[in-house]
Amino acid sequence: MIRAALAAAALAFGAGPAAAAPKLDHVGNFVWKNPEATGLSGIEVSDDGNTFITISDRGSRIDGNFRREDGRIAAVIARPAVPLRKRNGEPATENAMDAEGLACRVVELGAACNVSFEIIHRVVHFDGPDAAARNWPRPEAFRELQRNSGLEALALDPQNRLVAIPERSGALDRPFPVYRLENGAWTVPFTLRRDPPFLPVGADFGPDGKLYVLERHFTGFAFQSRVRRLTLDGDRVAKEETLMSTFPFQHDNLEGIAVWREPGGAIRLTMISDDNENVFQRTEIAEYRLVE
Repeated sequence: MIRAALAAAALAFGAGPAAAAPKLDHVGNFVWKNPEATGLSGIEVSDDGNTFITISDRGSRIDGNFRREDGRIAAVIARPAVPLRKRNGEPATENAMDAEGLACRVVELGAACNVSFEIIHRVVHFDGPDAAARNWPRPEAFRELQRNSGLEALALDPQNRLVAIPERSGALDRPFPVYRLENGAWTVPFTLRRDPPFLPVGADFGPDGKLYVLERHFTGFAFQSRVRRLTLDGDRVAKEETLMSTFPFQHDNLEGIAVWREPGGAIRLTMISDDNENVFQRTEIAEYRLVE
């Protein structure tokens, strides 16, 4: 009786067992062996997890479908890669083709999408795979971003506002600006805490309305990945959680992330790697399930 009373008192005063922290459980990996599937830097996945759109930093886009067995990717059925185009309709080349971030309001074959580019730092809207670019406003802050560390992460928030995060902030103790496009202008409503050595390379808002940020660290011989989740209260980061942090060689160079909900209700993350057109790397699709 005394033990039961003490246990009840402990729970009443909040001293009971702490709830387990949310984490990501590995679902599976798929190595996509397609000569056109190289340099992939962004991915979007449909609500049912079966359709995808991906972009390459070589200036192309691939739409396709996943064939799944027991929920895991067993095959990729892809359309031919198509070039991303400039405003005049010509294929983007050289400094204009380095696509990094991808955000689509609806994910279906041939959908309209937004793409962020670096070298010439900008965010562009395409009405479809073969459409000419329509540039969103390009503020001076974008022009001043570092040459190879531009707008790596791009997402659409629950209000369908574009959100972009650069790969570098300019100093190790300086947070990353989170740019948001609203009423034709980019502002910085909040920032992402910089936590070296990881750098943001992809982002997506999940069906829970939270912002999932994929980060990368190159050790000099291998890649490490981390996923952080931000709970937003208006324009304030109310909570930040680290859901995953990998060991070197656990995955390849993961750069793109898509967050969707499985038929059973769990949130799943699909991430894709940029093989850097290197024979020693691979185009890998890694999937994780959120456990809370």
